[in-house]
Amino acid sequence: MPDQFWYADAGTLRRLFGSGAASPVEYVRSTLDRVEELNPELGAFITVDREGALAAAREAEQRIRSQGDAAFRDAPLLGMAVSIKDLIPTRGLRTTRGSLLFQDWVPDFDAPAVERLRRAGAVIIGKTNTSEFGWSGAARNRLVPPTRNPWARELTSGGSSGGAAASVAMGVGVGAVGTDGAGSLRIPAAFCGVVGFKPSFGRVPYVPVSVEGMSHQGPIARSVDDLALLLDVMAGPDARDPLSLPGPNWDLGGVPAGPLRIAWIRSLAGPPHPDPAIEKRAAETVAALGVAGHTVTDLDPGLPDPYLIAETILTTLTAAATADAAADRLDPGLLALVEVGKRTSGVELSRAALRRAEYTERIRVLMNEYDLLAMPTVPVPPFPADRDFPDLAVGKGALEWLTWTPSTFPFNLTGQPAISVPAGFTPAGLPVGLQLVAGWRADDTVIRAARQLESLRPWRDSYAALGAEP
Repeated sequence: MPDQFWYADAGTLRRLFGSGAASPVEYVRSTLDRVEELNPELGAFITVDREGALAAAREAEQRIRSQGDAAFRDAPLLGMAVSIKDLIPTRGLRTTRGSLLFQDWVPDFDAPAVERLRRAGAVIIGKTNTSEFGWSGAARNRLVPPTRNPWARELTSGGSSGGAAASVAMGVGVGAVGTDGAGSLRIPAAFCGVVGFKPSFGRVPYVPVSVEGMSHQGPIARSVDDLALLLDVMAGPDARDPLSLPGPNWDLGGVPAGPLRIAWIRSLAGPPHPDPAIEKRAAETVAALGVAGHTVTDLDPGLPDPYLIAETILTTLTAAATADAAADRLDPGLLALVEVGKRTSGVELSRAALRRAEYTERIRVLMNEYDLLAMPTVPVPPFPADRDFPDLAVGKGALEWLTWTPSTFPFNLTGQPAISVPAGFTPAGLPVGLQLVAGWRADDTVIRAARQLESLRPWRDSYAALGAEP
């Protein structure tokens, strides 16, 4: 039974719970045992709420017993385990933000996404590992050991939602909630061989508010169907986030209704070009959409490198947010960003805002010609777990990690929906991610295309290599 639970999707769990073949308590207990077994080596969780999770599972079990299948009508995740990245506030559950400054903080409120997940019956099992305030592309901080890659434990899981991606890959829960300010959902999804989605900016309310307009919340899952279910639950406006979007009017089911115009982009803004094995696997994956009837065109978009725009915005925000913190309480890498932000003038920040608007317009015009952009999510394989970035990034700027992932952060600047889906493995057995990007607020286009790719090139069986048959 534990093996059956580990990689079970939401549809399977609903059938098991509804028929009485298994109970939410059995399932949640098995999931918590899985975390207890894996976490000492994997480092995916900062905090595990065993008592709270089992209490929620007992409530779900009683609800199913009394209502039967009707219980799932308003609670589609009833009794199903979900984890929350430790940047996201959770009522009554420690939220460290990966920082010594917040190591004992227990919020008295839930973020909107967490509220909605609880309302949908999800069982929150704990808080997953992250870099301090999500500053880097690795899940490392000074509170707990770094999150390691499930496919090669000496390597990083990516970040900053690295704990979320690693735990989902290992069969913990139906999915996880993470954040993405420059690629933090998509990078670890690519490194860990799962699906990570950055919705349109504002699609999922962000509290405290994403004042820089780059930070998103979104789901990570093993299947597109589970990811879509999580997104459907979390999406919609909230008065606490005045930048949140109106409720979506969509149907996330099915596959694209008609042929899509897809641009295959080897490298969004020039070097670094992808590792040849990564490029090959990503190109093969997007080619499957061409075989399925969509039009795939090779494209060199000729776009400027927006790195300095992102650096200016993110370093000044970091400096403002940590202005009262003692330097010895901050991660050295984060402190370096603070120092750059302090030296940046208001004029420079405004100039970055103007250039961001120009870059967004360039992308908008490009999207008039294409329904989707496709590219390798990350151009490099996972690097050692004790590092914040690979060697090729050293000396490139304050936010050095952005220079090795040039295809993720641009879409935080533009706010477009972007997903990373598994695209096979390198010869060394490391996962590869393919990123699909759609136009303004076209989240459903991304989800539908990703679902079709999953049907054409299924990745579910690959998780068997991590220790259990799905």
